[in-house]
Amino acid sequence: MKAFHAVVKGEVQGVGFRMSAVIRAERLGLTGWVRNTPEGDLEVWAEGDALALEQFCDWLKVGPSAARVDEVLKTEEEPRGLYKRFSVAF
Repeated sequence: MKAFHAVVKGEVQGVGFRMSAVIRAERLGLTGWVRNTPEGDLEVWAEGDALALEQFCDWLKVGPSAARVDEVLKTEEEPRGLYKRFSVAF
């Protein structure tokens, strides 16, 4: 079990990114959350299998078709084990 925290920068709000991230993360068997930030970015906490996390991070670098991702700032973290599923946080 591994985890990462990421901030996704670009045209990432108002383009269906959060729900697309939930769908992608659930398909990969990940837990955690995604939310919009006041600065206009997207923030993600994800936990799960190392390969699934790598695939999810690769997807975050592209996002849904309406998004434009300029940068993903990712930090490896210790898993918390607090989450039962992946969801949108507010």
